[in-house]
Amino acid sequence: MFGSFMGQILRIATFGESHGPAVGVVIDGLPAGLAIDETLIQRDLDRRRPGTSPYVTQRKEADTAQILSGLADGRTLGTPLCVVVHNTDARSKDYGELLGVFRPGHADFAYHAKYGAPPQPGGGRSSGRETVGRVAAGAVARAILAPLGVVIRACTAAVGQVRAARLDWDFAAQDPLRCPDPDAAPAMAERIAQARAEGDSVGGLVRLVVSGAPAGLGDPVFGKLDARLGGAMFSIGGVKGVEIGAGFAVAQRSGGQNNDAMDENGFRGNNAGGVLGGISTGQEITMLLAVKPTPSIGRPQQTIGLDGQPRLIQIKGRHDPCLCPRIAPVAEAMAALVLADAYLAQRALAGAAR
Repeated sequence: MFGSFMGQILRIATFGESHGPAVGVVIDGLPAGLAIDETLIQRDLDRRRPGTSPYVTQRKEADTAQILSGLADGRTLGTPLCVVVHNTDARSKDYGELLGVFRPGHADFAYHAKYGAPPQPGGGRSSGRETVGRVAAGAVARAILAPLGVVIRACTAAVGQVRAARLDWDFAAQDPLRCPDPDAAPAMAERIAQARAEGDSVGGLVRLVVSGAPAGLGDPVFGKLDARLGGAMFSIGGVKGVEIGAGFAVAQRSGGQNNDAMDENGFRGNNAGGVLGGISTGQEITMLLAVKPTPSIGRPQQTIGLDGQPRLIQIKGRHDPCLCPRIAPVAEAMAALVLADAYLAQRALAGAAR
């Protein structure tokens, strides 16, 4: 599957399906001798793990990471590093009545059009379960960025019409919804509980902020950092919109309003979101992701089967009523992978110039 590979120097390939034996990732291009703390990989996997609160799917997976290759005595060997996580709580029987139909809002129809295969239990390769490998790889990428002082954080900025007005990262780190606003968190929780009680789901916004990224990352024209970051975020299932910096608000501004003026202390604003000309400026890289409502809902829905005949279905099983809390750590991982790859490319460019 061509789309399962990512990166230029730091390359990853994720593997596995939602209800298969395992999911994971192969990471190539890692510098030899890089110290890898396996507990940090597990920490990030635990942050996206299902069943951790009433607001996410109740699928019970330990998501225990096992490193199969590329590491000895806590340091990379320079060879491919493979991380595998075994699936232990898939319930394919929940999809028995759905295997011959295209679920609304899912990738079933598109995958069938491309590969000819019938819909797979849990969505198969299109399931959010695939992101386990991304998060594991992102934790490894953080080890490359850590000496630079790069900090990558994401939170739930909105659930439906409930929007956070504050950005308290300490609160977001302990809140089950990853809400950064103590005042908005109860209303977010109530909105998600309402959606679940109604057999429905709700969309939202995820905010991503990267601090400490050095200036000069990214390449002109086709290798722009914002293009690569945007593509990485759009590759996350459920993400339907990406803003960088001021985003769509720039369409209503004049140049004088939107340009980030500079003085002897540097930039006086950050409407550009930390990227100009596709290259990082050293400012915070800021992004906002629009996340659609989870398509798996308990309400009756009209669709068609493989035979093209109309069907009325009602999806059973365990599903997230809102995707935002679990997309946040995936977005962090994707940003880490893009930035680590860009840093290694810049380091190689600087070495070639000597």
